[in-house]
Amino acid sequence: MHRPKIETFDVEAGTNTDPKGFVRTVDEFRQEPFGLYMSRSMVGHPRCHWVESWLLPELGIRVTDWWMNPGDERDQDFYIDIVDIEHDGPVWRTIDYYLDLVSKTGRDTEVLDVDEFVAAVDERLLDLPTAQRAMEITHRTLAGIAGHGHDLDAWLATAGITLTWRGR
Repeated sequence: MHRPKIETFDVEAGTNTDPKGFVRTVDEFRQEPFGLYMSRSMVGHPRCHWVESWLLPELGIRVTDWWMNPGDERDQDFYIDIVDIEHDGPVWRTIDYYLDLVSKTGRDTEVLDVDEFVAAVDERLLDLPTAQRAMEITHRTLAGIAGHGHDLDAWLATAGITLTWRGR
């Protein structure tokens, strides 16, 4: 079982350092009062060629739209990571707490990786207060999206958040 994944987004440097320590050049960062947008290529990735993400600290989520390669398409509109988000000036950091959601607009929202989350708690990679917070964020996010007809944008609008995307 791996420790929680940490990712860094350095707006001034124009880079995104992934959990394995690989530094990637970011095509676009955009800061809004509610969060940070990032868009970059996925050079050499076997299944996708571009990634767009919004870090939403007040909600404890990272919303991602993956641009999949032909033949690797997934039945999803958005991938949502449950994370803590910190930022100090131009440097933002996420700590991923294993739980994820997949949103299919107007159809379904599913929680993923519960097995990883339980294993991480069991191995004490997450303390109990952090695990509880991650579960609360997951349930609040799932209930919010489902309660708005499985429409992420409609739920976010109730919090005054409008996400814009390069590829949508």
